[in-house]
Amino acid sequence: MSLALIIVGHGSTMNPDSSAPTHQHADTIRAKGIFDEVVCCFWKEEPNMREVYEMVEAETIYIVPNFISEGYFCQQVLPRELSLDGPITQRNGRTIYYCDPVGVHANMMSLLVQRADEVAPGVPRAETSLIIVGHGTNLNENSTKAIQDQVKLIRESGQGFASVVDAYMEEAPFVANWHEMTQTQHVVVVPFFIADGLHSYQDIPVLLGIESEPGAALSESGNVFRQNPIAMHGRQLYYSSAIGTEAHLAEVILDQVSDFNQRHGLVLPSRRVQPSELEQALEDWIDAGRRTVGQVRITPQSDGQFILTHMDDETVDALAAHRGAIAAREIARNSATGGFRSLHSAPDLARGWRLEVDGIAELKLALDFFYPAAVGVAAQHERGALGATPLREYLARQTGMYRFTNNI
Repeated sequence: MSLALIIVGHGSTMNPDSSAPTHQHADTIRAKGIFDEVVCCFWKEEPNMREVYEMVEAETIYIVPNFISEGYFCQQVLPRELSLDGPITQRNGRTIYYCDPVGVHANMMSLLVQRADEVAPGVPRAETSLIIVGHGTNLNENSTKAIQDQVKLIRESGQGFASVVDAYMEEAPFVANWHEMTQTQHVVVVPFFIADGLHSYQDIPVLLGIESEPGAALSESGNVFRQNPIAMHGRQLYYSSAIGTEAHLAEVILDQVSDFNQRHGLVLPSRRVQPSELEQALEDWIDAGRRTVGQVRITPQSDGQFILTHMDDETVDALAAHRGAIAAREIARNSATGGFRSLHSAPDLARGWRLEVDGIAELKLALDFFYPAAVGVAAQHERGALGATPLREYLARQTGMYRFTNNI
């Protein structure tokens, strides 16, 4: 029996900030050795939700949405794109468990309180108003419930804040009115978002009055998040980074897996005892001389290690040295011209690097960072088992802003 964890995030086509926390939490969990495979997939970034199944071999798969609420995405988009029948899906010899999103877990409360204390160190809670801010949407009423639940938990647990309120970007109570909904000298605002992306790093500071217009993305500006406190309206305003960037969120992801097992009377299966078929296929390809994947050249070493370079750098000596599969994700992040590389299959991989990885398992992981699902898709193709989705079916399942595509 083999075991996989898939963490699903939103992602972005504009910059890597939205997906960064999801990847970091996956790295943390992967290092714990609980699962045979730990991978990420995204709505607006690669790997996407349809190809992620080609990246894992496990018979038992847990899926945890790295989302804040049980709203539109978790109830409609993710189940549709991941082909889920409900909490438990049986398909092609696999059992897929769909867990609750991280944002609804009760343990988020302690992370919110901890973040508030960190952003305003030494400030008495009794003199502080805490505002938990979310997006707000009319697409699904559950989108605000997660924030309201956390606000209620903080109030009822006697944390000692003068007041704890919820506020939103696009529905009342509006975060832009923060100075009207609080009376204390100190006001702490914690974004109930997964990442320091467009909303928490660029939009909300404008709504709060910290900035006059949206600035550059976090990955582009290179600045520290914010300088606190900020004197406004005769108050001291403290603005934190998004709660999803908290390192301990990795534990909340695991908590959702444990809670799912408890609700359904399950026990976490043991890890794999059989070898990986994808790793074996990759090893066979390399032995047969197939040593290029996209623009990546693979050079096996006598000690079982592998050296990866850009295919055009094979004879170049002065290359920046990197080590470990995770470094592949950073190398693949930007194109040769320096921009965010949202489409990994594009022939624009940056040059000038040399990556060492230990063993076939690390090589497979590195290649999945360079070219998501490429190894799995190639193996499926060779077996004649690669499925295809008719265009009409693909268009028909689109909802939200893309629903008009089913009229094409």
